[in-house]
This record gives sequence, structure tokens and C-alpha cells, in this order.
Amino acid sequence: MIPHFTDHSANERTYLAWVRTAISLMAFGFLLERFDIFLIYAAKTSDKAAGALHTRASEWLGLALLLVAALVIIGASMRFYRNRRAIEAAAVSTYGDSWTARLMAALLIVMTVFLLLYVARQIAALS
Repeated sequence: MIPHFTDHSANERTYLAWVRTAISLMAFGFLLERFDIFLIYAAKTSDKAAGALHTRASEWLGLALLLVAALVIIGASMRFYRNRRAIEAAAVSTYGDSWTARLMAALLIVMTVFLLLYVARQIAALS
């Protein structure tokens, strides 16, 4: 029997959840990066001129989300191996989050606010 098997399997499930989250961020980043195709199509079907539409912001935000997804995978891998060593260690250690997790959460909140404002502006430009 593997010592601390339940702890190791919980650590692995958490790691896999982080990887799934990163894959979702990548998919959303790619979708957002291609958002300009939707905007061009919507502008063609609208009576408004497409001059007010700025698609570069969606491209940059999509690329930023792809970068954040890569950082999430790196951070999750580091956390997985740190927790794995802590499970195997005989000494008692404290459990806490890291500043990188807080920084990535804050970055995602800033991106979300920007995306909300950006989409609202594009919808207003098309109506």
C-alpha cells in the first residue's frame, strides 16, 4: 500500500483541476482573440459603419489569457510538487496560498472588467 495515498490522490485531483482551468482559459483566450471575426461579421450586417470597432483590444486580451493559462499551469505544477514533498515529509508544515495565486486572481479580475467594458462599447457601437 502507498503511504498517504489519499493525500497524494487529493493533491493530484487538485492539480488536474488546475490544468482543466488552464485549458478553459486557453480556449476562452483563443475565442476572444478571434472575436474580431464576429465583430467584422456583425458590422457587415449592421447599418452602422465599422469605423468605431477596435478589434486589437480583443486580440491582446486573448493573448493575455493564453499567457495567464500558461502561468496557471506552471504555478499548479510548482504547487503540486511542493505539496507532494510536504506530504512525504515527516515534519508538520503549514498550508497557505502563495502571492502568485493572488496576483493571477487579481489579473483575471482586471481582465474581466476590461472585457465587460470592451464588449459593452462594441455593442453600443453596433446599435
